[in-house]
Amino acid sequence: MNPVRWLAAVGFVLVLLLQAGGVHAHEMTTAEMTMREMPNGQLLWSWGVPAQGQPIENELAVHWPAGCSVEDGRVLTCSAGLQGEVEVEGLGRSYSAAVLMIRWKSGEERAYTLTSRRPTVRLYGGTEDTRAAWDVAATYALLGVEHILSGFDHLLFVISLLFLVGFQRRLVATITAFTLAHSITLAASALGALSLRPPPVEATIALSIVLVAMEALRRDDTLTRRWPALVAFLFGLVHGLGFAGALAEIGLPARHATIALLTFNVGVEAGQLLVVAVCGVLLLAVRRLPRLEIGRQVALYAIGSVAAYWTIGRLAALA
Repeated sequence: MNPVRWLAAVGFVLVLLLQAGGVHAHEMTTAEMTMREMPNGQLLWSWGVPAQGQPIENELAVHWPAGCSVEDGRVLTCSAGLQGEVEVEGLGRSYSAAVLMIRWKSGEERAYTLTSRRPTVRLYGGTEDTRAAWDVAATYALLGVEHILSGFDHLLFVISLLFLVGFQRRLVATITAFTLAHSITLAASALGALSLRPPPVEATIALSIVLVAMEALRRDDTLTRRWPALVAFLFGLVHGLGFAGALAEIGLPARHATIALLTFNVGVEAGQLLVVAVCGVLLLAVRRLPRLEIGRQVALYAIGSVAAYWTIGRLAALA
């Protein structure tokens, strides 16, 4: 098949696949479980209100540590206290994460986040353990990577920037500006200093992809081409609010909120750099193909079409 037609076909399939994701391009669904230790040492536990159309128990199964048993459906009795590994089976299908909130009878509260790649957590009863901070750091860093890799809108924005700037020296400044900007608004929103409704933020994120893709298609010397880092910074402020929305759904542990926020952002950056590296490898692989410029235009039109579809859908949701 002619390389140009092949690239066009790939672009068309990309449009269909990404449009199939609808307007919820990077939605994360989180299940919440609350536990409260009673004076007799037993624990009352229950799932929160399900985000899906059926009970969470139908989607997720909890495996308690050895020596623990469930009575009357919601009362957990552990012969040696709630210590050991708790596993939530079924994550990654209807629910991408589960947050386990525990209030001990001493008044201490703990929060643990589990994902499909990290479905277990080790509990130490109501006592303090220095390893908890490392557990939080590892969990939230992984959540950051998972979010950016599953967030098609953020990925398409980064790829559009690559098409705009190319793999040259200015790319470092552009990616750095984007990183700095979304780190600022992510922190401000997560810490309660800034709050915006998610629907307008999501619509603006989709529109930002359309605008950058359009600029990448142009050949004249525009402001965006002269100052890509400035454009990346301004739009990065909005994308940071999108990251904050995902983090708000997961929640921050009260004791290690700063660590969780920092490592989530580190995870986002790691995933972002991974995407840039993969794109660089792909460019090396196809750079000798004939009529590569036509393939570039096809890809940008595909990205712009998907983003325009998201923009219309998200704007309609505001009505």
